[in-house]
Amino acid sequence: MKLHEIKPAPGSRKRKKRKGIGIAAGQGKTAGRGQKGQAARTGGVKGPYFEGGQFPMVRKLPFMRGVGFNNPYRIVYRPINVGILAKKFAPGSEVNPQTLIEAGLARRSDKYIAILGVGELNVPLKVVAHKFSESARQKIEQAGGTVVKLEVKRGGYRTR
Repeated sequence: MKLHEIKPAPGSRKRKKRKGIGIAAGQGKTAGRGQKGQAARTGGVKGPYFEGGQFPMVRKLPFMRGVGFNNPYRIVYRPINVGILAKKFAPGSEVNPQTLIEAGLARRSDKYIAILGVGELNVPLKVVAHKFSESARQKIEQAGGTVVKLEVKRGGYRTR
Protein backbone atom coordinates (compact mmCIF):
# COMPACT_ATOMS: atom_id res chain seq x y z
CA MET A 1 0.00 0.00 0.00
CA LYS A 2 1.30 3.42 -0.96
CA LEU A 3 0.27 6.85 0.24
CA HIS A 4 -1.45 7.73 -3.03
CA GLU A 5 -3.49 4.50 -2.94
CA ILE A 6 -5.22 5.27 0.36
CA LYS A 7 -8.92 6.05 -0.12
CA PRO A 8 -11.77 6.55 2.35
CA ALA A 9 -14.19 3.70 3.00
CA PRO A 10 -16.98 3.49 0.42
CA GLY A 11 -20.00 5.50 1.51
CA SER A 12 -18.14 7.41 4.24
CA ARG A 13 -17.72 10.60 2.15
CA LYS A 14 -20.82 12.20 0.68
CA ARG A 15 -20.87 15.18 -1.66
CA LYS A 16 -22.57 18.32 -0.40
CA LYS A 17 -25.97 18.94 -2.00
CA ARG A 18 -25.75 22.21 -3.94
CA LYS A 19 -29.01 24.03 -3.42
CA GLY A 20 -29.98 27.00 -5.54
CA ILE A 21 -33.12 28.98 -4.90
CA GLY A 22 -35.65 28.88 -7.73
CA ILE A 23 -37.71 26.37 -9.63
CA ALA A 24 -34.94 25.61 -12.12
CA ALA A 25 -32.53 24.58 -9.36
CA GLY A 26 -34.27 21.23 -8.92
CA GLN A 27 -34.99 21.77 -5.19
CA GLY A 28 -38.32 23.55 -5.51
CA LYS A 29 -38.70 27.29 -5.37
CA THR A 30 -37.51 27.79 -1.74
CA ALA A 31 -34.79 25.06 -1.54
CA GLY A 32 -35.92 23.89 1.90
CA ARG A 33 -35.63 27.35 3.46
CA GLY A 34 -39.33 28.00 3.89
CA GLN A 35 -40.97 31.22 2.71
CA LYS A 36 -39.62 34.71 3.29
CA GLY A 37 -37.79 35.99 6.37
CA GLN A 38 -34.35 36.12 7.93
CA ALA A 39 -33.74 32.37 7.66
CA ALA A 40 -34.53 32.41 3.95
CA ARG A 41 -31.87 35.00 3.13
CA THR A 42 -28.21 34.42 2.46
CA GLY A 43 -26.24 34.47 5.70
CA GLY A 44 -29.50 34.88 7.56
CA VAL A 45 -29.44 32.25 10.29
CA LYS A 46 -27.46 33.64 13.22
CA GLY A 47 -25.23 31.62 15.52
CA PRO A 48 -26.28 30.08 18.83
CA TYR A 49 -24.99 33.09 20.82
CA PHE A 50 -26.92 35.69 18.83
CA GLU A 51 -29.40 37.48 21.10
CA GLY A 52 -31.24 39.70 18.66
CA GLY A 53 -28.54 42.34 18.43
CA GLN A 54 -28.26 43.13 22.14
CA PHE A 55 -24.89 42.71 23.86
CA PRO A 56 -24.57 38.93 24.29
CA MET A 57 -24.31 37.36 27.74
CA VAL A 58 -21.11 35.54 26.72
CA ARG A 59 -19.39 38.85 26.05
CA LYS A 60 -20.68 40.31 29.33
CA LEU A 61 -19.30 37.48 31.49
CA PRO A 62 -15.72 38.78 31.92
CA PHE A 63 -17.17 41.98 33.40
CA MET A 64 -19.85 40.36 35.59
CA ARG A 65 -18.08 39.91 38.89
CA GLY A 66 -19.64 39.32 42.26
CA VAL A 67 -22.66 37.29 43.25
CA GLY A 68 -22.77 33.88 41.60
CA PHE A 69 -19.42 34.19 39.87
CA ASN A 70 -16.79 34.86 42.52
CA ASN A 71 -17.33 33.54 46.05
CA PRO A 72 -15.24 35.69 48.42
CA TYR A 73 -15.81 33.24 51.31
CA ARG A 74 -14.50 30.13 49.56
CA ILE A 75 -11.57 28.44 51.32
CA VAL A 76 -9.09 26.61 49.11
CA TYR A 77 -6.99 23.90 50.76
CA ARG A 78 -3.75 22.33 49.47
CA PRO A 79 -4.32 18.56 49.82
CA ILE A 80 -1.35 16.50 51.09
CA ASN A 81 -1.48 12.73 51.67
CA VAL A 82 -0.03 11.01 54.75
CA GLY A 83 1.88 8.57 52.52
CA ILE A 84 4.05 11.44 51.25
CA LEU A 85 4.71 12.67 54.80
CA ALA A 86 6.19 9.25 55.69
CA LYS A 87 8.69 9.51 52.83
CA LYS A 88 9.71 13.17 53.28
CA PHE A 89 10.03 13.55 57.06
CA ALA A 90 12.15 11.78 59.70
CA PRO A 91 10.48 10.05 62.67
CA GLY A 92 9.57 12.40 65.50
CA SER A 93 9.81 15.58 63.43
CA GLU A 94 7.18 18.31 63.31
CA VAL A 95 5.27 18.81 60.07
CA ASN A 96 3.75 22.28 59.73
CA PRO A 97 2.95 24.58 56.77
CA GLN A 98 6.46 26.09 56.85
CA THR A 99 8.24 22.69 56.76
CA LEU A 100 5.89 21.54 53.97
CA ILE A 101 6.95 24.58 51.90
CA GLU A 102 10.64 23.82 52.56
CA ALA A 103 10.09 20.16 51.55
CA GLY A 104 8.48 21.28 48.26
CA LEU A 105 5.05 19.84 49.07
CA ALA A 106 3.31 23.22 49.30
CA ARG A 107 3.75 26.71 47.92
CA ARG A 108 3.92 30.02 49.72
CA SER A 109 0.63 31.00 48.07
CA ASP A 110 -1.16 28.05 49.75
CA LYS A 111 -2.89 29.62 52.72
CA TYR A 112 -4.49 26.46 54.10
CA ILE A 113 -3.27 22.84 54.25
CA ALA A 114 -5.49 19.74 54.36
CA ILE A 115 -4.01 16.36 55.32
CA LEU A 116 -5.70 13.39 53.62
CA GLY A 117 -5.43 9.70 54.51
CA VAL A 118 -4.12 8.20 51.25
CA GLY A 119 -1.07 5.99 51.75
CA GLU A 120 0.57 4.33 54.73
CA LEU A 121 2.20 6.10 57.67
CA ASN A 122 4.48 4.12 60.01
CA VAL A 123 6.64 6.87 61.55
CA PRO A 124 5.48 9.06 64.48
CA LEU A 125 5.07 12.68 63.40
CA LYS A 126 3.61 15.81 64.97
CA VAL A 127 1.41 17.14 62.16
CA VAL A 128 0.15 20.74 62.32
CA ALA A 129 -2.37 21.70 59.61
CA HIS A 130 -5.67 23.49 59.04
CA LYS A 131 -7.79 20.43 58.22
CA PHE A 132 -7.55 16.64 58.62
CA SER A 133 -9.64 13.87 57.13
CA GLU A 134 -10.85 11.27 59.62
CA SER A 135 -8.70 8.53 58.06
CA ALA A 136 -5.60 10.79 58.15
CA ARG A 137 -6.17 11.55 61.84
CA GLN A 138 -6.47 7.83 62.63
CA LYS A 139 -3.32 6.87 60.70
CA ILE A 140 -1.23 9.61 62.34
CA GLU A 141 -2.38 8.63 65.84
CA GLN A 142 -1.94 4.88 65.17
CA ALA A 143 1.67 5.53 64.12
CA GLY A 144 2.28 7.25 67.48
CA GLY A 145 2.08 10.82 66.21
CA THR A 146 -0.02 13.79 67.26
CA VAL A 147 -2.46 16.02 65.38
CA VAL A 148 -2.69 19.79 65.93
CA LYS A 149 -5.40 21.71 64.08
CA LEU A 150 -4.73 25.34 63.14
CA GLU A 151 -7.45 27.98 63.06
CA VAL A 152 -9.04 28.81 59.71
CA LYS A 153 -9.97 32.47 59.40
CA ARG A 154 -13.43 32.69 57.91
CA GLY A 155 -14.75 35.76 56.16
CA GLY A 156 -13.65 37.71 53.16
CA TYR A 157 -14.42 40.91 51.40
CA ARG A 158 -17.65 42.30 50.04
CA THR A 159 -17.92 43.16 46.36
CA ARG A 160 -21.06 45.27 46.77
